[in-house]
Amino acid sequence: MASDLRIVDPHVHLWDLSRARYGWLQDDPLPNNPAGDMSPIAHRDYLLPDYLADTAGWKVEKIVHVECGMPIGAQLAETDWLQGLADACGYPQAIVAGADLLDPDLDALLEAHAARPNVRGVRQIVCWHDDPLKTYQPRDLLPDPKWVEGFAKLARHGLSFDLQLYPSQMATAAIIAARHPDIPLIINHAGLPNDRDEAGMERWRTGLRLLAAQPQISIKISGLGITDRAWSVESIRPIVLECIDAFGTDRAMFASDFPVESVHGTFDAFYSAFDATTADFSVDERDRLFAANAEAIYRI
Repeated sequence: MASDLRIVDPHVHLWDLSRARYGWLQDDPLPNNPAGDMSPIAHRDYLLPDYLADTAGWKVEKIVHVECGMPIGAQLAETDWLQGLADACGYPQAIVAGADLLDPDLDALLEAHAARPNVRGVRQIVCWHDDPLKTYQPRDLLPDPKWVEGFAKLARHGLSFDLQLYPSQMATAAIIAARHPDIPLIINHAGLPNDRDEAGMERWRTGLRLLAAQPQISIKISGLGITDRAWSVESIRPIVLECIDAFGTDRAMFASDFPVESVHGTFDAFYSAFDATTADFSVDERDRLFAANAEAIYRI
């Protein structure tokens, strides 16, 4: 169900397997990925024409590229490739670069990233869970003073931080954010409510409110198939509305997480669900959720 809504998609991934090695896409067998079975998108490139084909019928005006898991030493090369694409064809309009905040050469990396015109921030996935099939990291990085020291360096470069975490980490993240109000934080994938029992969902709702209390934090409503593999419009509606209720229509934005989220559904299916869920919102509110907030938050 394509719509005449204008879209700024703030969470897109592109990769050219001839330029870098993406272990999570190229290892054989593929490693466990908490986001789901990546075999449908593994071992092949995903480039701008592929994304434009996936979004056909929707008015995608701008995109934000989010780093794709490059290791230390390869992150700047990814940024330079993306900046070259942007210089040549205009897309992506903004780049969230990769950085390990414990990298001993972090200062030089951040300076180099910030020197690229389209870079707006960095991401390091910090999701930690005691279930080895759900965790991305071997330990929780957020309580580590050295990690927080690296995080604090973003301010001097004018960089934001894309924060992909689990609900159990939200209270710690809110404390870090309160101590660093000059660093914009963008929560990825609706805060990943992956523990779906009553206690887990209450932990997620409480964590959202703790994060939303910090005015420099916003949220991307995306990745809903990661935590709801058999999703429907009805099943994700409460998640969407809870995020909007917590952060308001000024600090929430819809995103595709394509092509990763394509293993759980089409772009058309997800954006049709977002469209239907917000059908009763005002024209201005819908424009903010689908486009204007992403433009403001990522300065594009």
